Amino acid sequence: MKHLPIRNLVRGREPAVVNGSARLFLADCLEWLAEQPERSLQAVVTDPPYGVVEYTPKEQEKLRNGRGGVWRIPPSYDGHKRSPLPRFTTLTKRDLASMSAFFEVWARAVHRVLVPGAHVIVASNPLVCHVLTDALVAGGFEPRGTIVRQVMTMRGGDRPKNAHVQYPSVSVMPRSMWEPWVVTRKPLEGRVQDCLREWGTGGLRRVSDEQPFGDVIKSHPTRPQERRIAPHPSLKPQAFLRQIVRAVLPLGTGMILDPFAGSGSTLAAAEAVGYESVGVEIDPLYINIARTAIPELVNLPD
Repeated sequence: MKHLPIRNLVRGREPAVVNGSARLFLADCLEWLAEQPERSLQAVVTDPPYGVVEYTPKEQEKLRNGRGGVWRIPPSYDGHKRSPLPRFTTLTKRDLASMSAFFEVWARAVHRVLVPGAHVIVASNPLVCHVLTDALVAGGFEPRGTIVRQVMTMRGGDRPKNAHVQYPSVSVMPRSMWEPWVVTRKPLEGRVQDCLREWGTGGLRRVSDEQPFGDVIKSHPTRPQERRIAPHPSLKPQAFLRQIVRAVLPLGTGMILDPFAGSGSTLAAAEAVGYESVGVEIDPLYINIARTAIPELVNLPD
């Protein structure tokens, strides 16, 4: 099985954060990907800006100042502060077209650095996952299904705005009880067994000899403890991420990339299950959070 040494993985940059076998780079992911050797990575697991616009500097500044913008700041209940949520229903046709164009370019950049048979698992949202899937396919990947993160969220279920008294029995859209993670794969060279022998890719790691990896995973909102460790608006729980990360390398060897690394939760999950990982994050604030967050998240129990 071919596997480039770590020293040959990256070129021209020094990592901003190193923790065990995880390394995090401060960079624009497209620029960073362009610097990497072809066929040097075995998988991608990432939670990108679903609609692109919510992570622009303008919208991030609004979020950090508590003004919302494209982000919805939910009310607190019983003294508990809820996490902000992007307003995906506000995305215009132009926003969706920009999202599609960006992720097609991104997919082509990722496609170049992945080995044949490598899986790409990307978090999305029910309102935009079709756009993301189409862009990944246009970028050279084959669709392999959707992982359902079964979790109750704050999205949907609301009565008509400014008419909730008049129409108390109406919800504008379904209350969201799941989160889609789009699964794609770089096309094989030969059969699955050929890619497994040559690259260590092509399939997904089973949970056990008796149980295959499934596409529905029961989850929960990220615990307050984890949010205190890694305060990122889209933080996913380690219990869920570790299952995704473990599955994406079928033989348990290789390097996982998270090109939208945020505060490092995917890298922490990879470290917790014993995998090598590399991440890229463009925002210095999240890089600084990741320095302390990654080792603390790694040490959390399953």
